[in-house]
Amino acid sequence: MILCNLPVLLAERRLRVADLVRMTDISKSTLHRIYNDETTRIEFDTLSKLCQVLKVNPGDVLKYVPDENEEN
Repeated sequence: MILCNLPVLLAERRLRVADLVRMTDISKSTLHRIYNDETTRIEFDTLSKLCQVLKVNPGDVLKYVPDENEEN
C-alpha cells in the first residue's frame, strides 16, 4: 500500500494546503485529494513540484507500507 506523507510534511513546515496551492500552482482539488490520501495516481510533474517546494525527495512524500494480507 502506498501512503501519502503530505500532511506530516506540511505540519512540520507549518503550512496549509492553501499555501501549497499558491507555491506550486497545483489545483486545490488535486492537492486536497493527495493530502487526504484519496487519489489513485499522481502525475510526475505534480510530485516534482511538491518535492521542489518542500525540498524533499519522492520517498519523503510517498511511503510504501506492506499490506498485512499481502502474500509473500
